[in-house]
Formats: sequence, C-alpha cells, structure tokens
Amino acid sequence: MTADAPTAESASARFERWVLPEVEVLLRVARSMTRNSHDAEDLVQDTMLRAYRSIDRFDGRYPRAWLMTIMRNAEINRHRRQRPSLLTAAQQRLPDPEADGGATAETAVINLTFDAAVEDAFERLSPDAREVIELVDIGGLTYAEAAGVAGIPEGTVMSRLHRARRRVRTTLEEQGYAAGRSR
Repeated sequence: MTADAPTAESASARFERWVLPEVEVLLRVARSMTRNSHDAEDLVQDTMLRAYRSIDRFDGRYPRAWLMTIMRNAEINRHRRQRPSLLTAAQQRLPDPEADGGATAETAVINLTFDAAVEDAFERLSPDAREVIELVDIGGLTYAEAAGVAGIPEGTVMSRLHRARRRVRTTLEEQGYAAGRSR
C-alpha cells in the first residue's frame, strides 16, 4: 500500500468529519423532497451509503453541496425505480401521530391546514424554483454551493430564490395567510 492510498480508517474518519455533521440538514431537505418522513429517512440512508462508498474520491471542499448532489441523484434514481403508489396523495399526507408531541386535535388540524397550504404553494412553483428553495432555505446551502449542486450560475440561484419566495408568499396571502397570523 502506498502512502497516497487511503485506509479504511481514514475513510471512516473523513466520513465522520464531513458527512455526519450534515445528517440533520440532509433529513430536512429529504423531507421536503419526498413529503414523507419514512421515504426521507430511506433517502438519507441511501445518500450516506453512497457518500461512504465514494468518500475516497471527495476532495473535502463543500461537503454539504457534495452530499446534496448525491441526494438529488439518489432521489432521481428512486423515482425511476418507484412503482405507482397504492395510497392516494391525501392518504400520504396524513400526519404522523407521534411527530406532534401530543398536540391537541385543534392544533393538529390548524397545523395540517397550514402545512397543506404551504405544500400547495410549494407545488405551484416550477421544478427549478422548488430546487433552489430546497437547497438554500431547507438545506442551508450558500448561494455558491446551491449553484454548484444545481449546475447554474450563482446569480440565477439568487433570482430564482427571490421569485420563488415571493410566489409562495403571494399564494399564502391569497389563501388568507399573512405573516404572524393564521387563517
């Protein structure tokens, strides 16, 4: 073995340094992408496995952007393989009773209604606009990192993000939601 050849231990150490700190961000973005907590966990697990397998080829720069690219590609592959779902979209959006920490029925309905409104506003966006919101607002990437993941100029990320946020805000206002107040 040469001095340049990475060892299993060094791969594990690099994985711990670059991948593990990003798990929560990956999970937030995956939830946004999949709209389902179980699918999100599967997607993050697949992303981490792919990252571990390719950690020796990663140069250590911009780990979050690298992981988001892996996750984006894994999600595309998942959609290619996925069979039609037997559940309707409404059934898939049912709240997870354990996720709310015991909220009252009224609070759960209000939250579900607002979540549905946000999801509707998000779904009305173009795929390009959704992507930059997922990368920057949900994933926490910088504009430069998001540009690298999406393969577009940084200025395009900023303009898409501005228009997407404005569109979501407008859609929510049209549905009776305003900053700081509920419907």
